[in-house]
Amino acid sequence: MGRRGGGFPGGGMPGNMNNLMKQAQRMQRQMEEKQKEMENREFEATSGGGAVKLVITGSREVKKLEIAPEAVDPDDVETLQDLLIAAMNEALRMVEDANGEAMDDISGGLDLGGLKF
Repeated sequence: MGRRGGGFPGGGMPGNMNNLMKQAQRMQRQMEEKQKEMENREFEATSGGGAVKLVITGSREVKKLEIAPEAVDPDDVETLQDLLIAAMNEALRMVEDANGEAMDDISGGLDLGGLKF
């Protein structure tokens, strides 16, 4: 008759489970390292053909903002606002893309039962 219950012989984890745990721990360390690296990385975005230049860090902190004098028109503040928004959104997209690439590098597209990491 078959063994009853769902335990493993000796009460330990099977080899595959143990390997999976080690892999998860390694991935966690790599993720922590990448996160620290990303926080210090700088991303530069421009808009209006360079009229607005924005530099942010991977932690989304604005480090630098340059506005060309010709972009400042007191009679057309809306255009400057649009240029600023465009540069900010582009910089944020760059951070998100870099984060996604970093996670793909770490996980190698690991697929656990339909959950893709």
